[in-house]
Amino acid sequence: MRGAADVINWGWEQLARQGTIGPRSRRARRFGGFGAGSALCFPLTALYGEEYIQLGEKVIVGPYGTLSAGVMPGHVPDNDPVVTIGDRTLIGKGSGIVGHSSIRIGSDVWTGHHIYVTDANHGYEDVSRPPGLQFSAPRPVVIADGAWLGHGTVVLPGASIGRHTVIGAGSVVAGEIPDFCVAVGNPARVIRRYVLGEGWQRVAPTAADRAYLAGDG
Repeated sequence: MRGAADVINWGWEQLARQGTIGPRSRRARRFGGFGAGSALCFPLTALYGEEYIQLGEKVIVGPYGTLSAGVMPGHVPDNDPVVTIGDRTLIGKGSGIVGHSSIRIGSDVWTGHHIYVTDANHGYEDVSRPPGLQFSAPRPVVIADGAWLGHGTVVLPGASIGRHTVIGAGSVVAGEIPDFCVAVGNPARVIRRYVLGEGWQRVAPTAADRAYLAGDG
């Protein structure tokens, strides 16, 4: 049994190595840009619209990831590129980057596992059709250089995350989070901010935050 386990693990390692998409892979040629040293780790759960995706150098997308541009395979988006990822950015295992119009992820962005970023969502306004068949208009998403997104973070259409900003695990970002902040929660709110000459300072909750936490929001 030990020998069989060793063989299986060796075989899986070979699959992972051969299945990873790198700059020299034939699949990489489909991309709008695929920088040196970048890799999409095997296995991927979904990958399409590559011609509308640009990756910088030394970008790593962890295994079981989704990376897509457009509503479905073969769709021609209005924008080109739809998804751009800067240099040295690391997207954690099991994560999804789903772009319909515009997702911009900067350089040196790191994420935990199972994060989800999208610039579009389903609609519900037409009650004669299931929400799964409706789409709201996409809104651009920006994640600036040096941001860190904790495990399970969800970034929704229209969100903007500033430089050197930390998003706590399990947070949902639906609006603008400024540069040099720490934000947590659903919806994510700023709890710390870097002040020049003073360092990192706590941010007092607003009346709306207190009402939300008390269940009155």
